[in-house]
Amino acid sequence: KFDLPYDSPVEPIRLEANDKLRFRCHKDVSCWNACCSKANVTLTPYDIIRLKKHLGISTTDVLAKHTVPFELDSGGMPGVKLRTTNEGACLFMTDAGCSVYENRPTACRYYPSGLLSMRAIDKNIDERSFLLIKEDHCMGHQEDQEQTVQQYREKQGVVEYDDYNREWYVIVLKKRSTGPAIGKPSEMSLQLFFMASYDVDRFRRFVTSDSFKKTYNLTPDFYTAIEQDDVALMQFGFKLMLQVLYGELSIPEVEGAWEKRLEERDEIL
Repeated sequence: KFDLPYDSPVEPIRLEANDKLRFRCHKDVSCWNACCSKANVTLTPYDIIRLKKHLGISTTDVLAKHTVPFELDSGGMPGVKLRTTNEGACLFMTDAGCSVYENRPTACRYYPSGLLSMRAIDKNIDERSFLLIKEDHCMGHQEDQEQTVQQYREKQGVVEYDDYNREWYVIVLKKRSTGPAIGKPSEMSLQLFFMASYDVDRFRRFVTSDSFKKTYNLTPDFYTAIEQDDVALMQFGFKLMLQVLYGELSIPEVEGAWEKRLEERDEIL
């Protein structure tokens, strides 16, 4: 997986965490705001939560007002990107820079580097490298500040983002690594993926519904924890997706619940 803040024909250079990166972006650089003027920012689940926090609105409203949908792969796995102007500029861009800077998305924090996350078919964890892209317009590469990729990640606050999103990257990579072998996911699976990945407020209503409680054996402490904690709910969503989509069981189910639901559906049909 590798996302730049906007489309670029330049071939990236692969780096490791301890490799050196010479780069600094600041308001006095001659290309200020150029990368945000042609934005193509793919959002992660934690990105949405941070934007919700910054804007003071629900994740449902963040999606409706500030994103556009697209497909992450040929199987129709849903993704979201930041909405832009007709000219392609990020809606959060101002003359002074990013208006959501403290809560800016992962791809923006990484630029001009990026995360390359890979997963072997026989492994359940991803392997990480990083990429660097040098574009002609970007004068940040001419600055005299040098650091390792890891130091740059820490300074940009992207380590926290990667840690929170890691299980989600595994889910996406698992789908990509299996390819068409498992077939196109059902519409219901795609809806679950979208809701659990991007819309935690709607997902919370789903998880606290009577039908969900009759299916999964979860404690009162669990429901108390997710009542206000979006990150805890997001992480639970990752586990639910792994269980529903890939059969990796970690959430206890009420005995006989699925059979009962199938019987009820058959009666309706």
